[in-house]
Amino acid sequence: MKTLIAAASIALMGLTGAATAQDAESYPERPVMLMVSYGAGGATDFQARIVTMTAGNEDALGVPIAIINKPGAGGRVGWNWFATQADADGYTLAAYNIPHFIAQSIEGGVEYSADSFEPIANWGADPAVFVVAADSEFDSMQDVVDYAKENPGGLTFSGAGLFVGHHIAALQLEKAAGVKLAYIPNNAGGAGAMKAVIAGEVLGGVNNLSDAYRAREAGNVKILGVFDLERNDFLPDVPTMQEQGFDIDNASVNFRGIMAPKGTPQPIIDKLAETVPAMFENARVKKQMEAGGSPMHVMTRDEVIEMWKAREKTLNELLSGL
Repeated sequence: MKTLIAAASIALMGLTGAATAQDAESYPERPVMLMVSYGAGGATDFQARIVTMTAGNEDALGVPIAIINKPGAGGRVGWNWFATQADADGYTLAAYNIPHFIAQSIEGGVEYSADSFEPIANWGADPAVFVVAADSEFDSMQDVVDYAKENPGGLTFSGAGLFVGHHIAALQLEKAAGVKLAYIPNNAGGAGAMKAVIAGEVLGGVNNLSDAYRAREAGNVKILGVFDLERNDFLPDVPTMQEQGFDIDNASVNFRGIMAPKGTPQPIIDKLAETVPAMFENARVKKQMEAGGSPMHVMTRDEVIEMWKAREKTLNELLSGL
């Protein structure tokens, strides 16, 4: 009897494996959903729509990718849903933001960690920048810091949420400058945080370079500093924080890409990992990303796995010190 049960189990496993391989060969057979855990109009949403616009091409997935927004709590709402409720069948994917979800999982109070997801490919690396309204009296980061020293806790500035790249940049600025700032997370994400700066609801803000680039092109903001190790090609006139005397590294740079839920069949993950980076490299995609001031940094699945590990180590050390 035991022999019969064992043989049946082996046969069932073989059938399951065959079905999975067959499914992967024909995958995808219908449109794919990409969950963005930030609101429409922000940098992640804006870029996700560009990098997936050629998904329906024959040399890509052959089916369109539909963007679904699940914003709230700095990304926590969407990523909690994705980790606990999304179907692991290859038809429900999500945009990731690093350091955001890793920092949030380190701080706790969420239902996900890096182990909850399967990275597919990375499309961009978007540094944080400090912005003020176009008519602000601040013209440099030193002006900002001087005001903060004269008005402890009185410098109000916006960001996309708690323990996202913006918040990490703010914590680093506080430590490096020896000041106390009033960071105000915006539930509407980067787009809402930028609107708060432009409307004069706050004195400044930390935002993505890509959001800030478009706002500066429209004449709405000044960009005073970049939270990165080198100046960015999109903003060659804007100095880094280090150039302005503040010891701040690139820990807050926002890496964006696509991931699948844990449990997605490996053949489907492999097919996505092979296809998606080439989709990001499409000439139309690159042209539109450049026009929108969105820095690209394409990485394969293996490269992203190593990047996630490195960022997790860095963030554990950074957040314990802050």
